Amino acid sequence: MLDRLANSEANTRRIGIVENCVGAAGQPLTIPGRVLIGEGVLTKLCRKKPKARQFFLFNDILVYGNIVIQKKKYNKQHIIPLENVTIDSIKDEGDLRNGWLIKTPTKSFAVYAATATEKSEWMNHINKCVTDLLSKSGKTPVNEHAAVWVPDSEATVCMRCQKVKFTPVTRRHHCRKCGFVVCGPCSEKGFLQPSQSSKPVRICDFCYDLISTGDMAACQPAWSDSYSQSVKSPLNDVSDDDEEDSSD
Repeated sequence: MLDRLANSEANTRRIGIVENCVGAAGQPLTIPGRVLIGEGVLTKLCRKKPKARQFFLFNDILVYGNIVIQKKKYNKQHIIPLENVTIDSIKDEGDLRNGWLIKTPTKSFAVYAATATEKSEWMNHINKCVTDLLSKSGKTPVNEHAAVWVPDSEATVCMRCQKVKFTPVTRRHHCRKCGFVVCGPCSEKGFLQPSQSSKPVRICDFCYDLISTGDMAACQPAWSDSYSQSVKSPLNDVSDDDEEDSSD
């Protein structure tokens, strides 16, 4: 089915439309064998607040970008190879419903669909594409992923020392190992994570101590089941903002 679509005029035209919507700033998307599976708007949980993003699912990559004009123009294109993707469902909490985690070695984040049916369709299609890719390549699934950052709004004080209060002057930082929101004094050390950066990245003292003792498995990411149920220096800090824009 996908092989027939890959060589069809309709598929080529649809991918061309996506390229035109992104413009010259985006990477070309038309390559032999690539098929556009579907597209839609999902709410991405960004650092500051949830934001609508346009997502495009291909048989080998997941692409998303900021919405400038719906169906006409998008910018800040991000391309994620699907063979590096793992997805996990998120339990509904308050206004955030129908969500799941998209996890990769370089970046992980939560997204939410408008309905449960939409969520199911997205997750099923993504899983199918990942399974097919790994089956064809003979590769094994990636088992190490970047931490999903806890949104700034979830922490008024440092999540490690529980003492330092965040203010316009006392800024929030994120541990790149667990994703917790932490203060500067609790995250002064760096740790090299090649999948994320060629330079040491910021991690909290708690994770650093566990890594130093060789107990890396005990450094649990913030978005574990236990956490999601409870939530109501020369460091390559990326200004502690998501690379997408200054407020993610």
